[in-house]
Amino acid sequence: MGKYNINDAVRKKAAYRSMVSPRLMDALKSRIVYVLVKKKKFKDKDYSAKRLAEDLHTNTRYISAVVSVCFDMNYSSFVNKYRIDYAKALLKDKRYAGLKMEEISDMVGFSNRQSFYAAFYKYTGITPKQYKLGGGGDAGVAAEE
Repeated sequence: MGKYNINDAVRKKAAYRSMVSPRLMDALKSRIVYVLVKKKKFKDKDYSAKRLAEDLHTNTRYISAVVSVCFDMNYSSFVNKYRIDYAKALLKDKRYAGLKMEEISDMVGFSNRQSFYAAFYKYTGITPKQYKLGGGGDAGVAAEE
């Protein structure tokens, strides 16, 4: 357990992963990316795997299996990765320089500052404040609203 109580992930073999055919897996993968990334649902703090499954007319087990197999992470980590990329862009964008960390956290879809800091640290190895002050590299995705 390190800073922010981040534990290393334990790999589990889920039986339902083999239930999803490769064809369905490919179709769901592109639809998941479309909804979460292109439609920017990752910024909605209330957009759960259950809501995604409902929107895609499937079930959460299939969503979980596709994200796990295709992206090698769980749903929360997948969504948080896009949130952190977006946060990095906002933190480097001069137009958002006056915003507090809580405001950035809210804009990118986190429910609270603590979960934002924990996720940011997990993906970058530094805090959002350190990143903003020049501790990070490239800003990731373009900051667009």
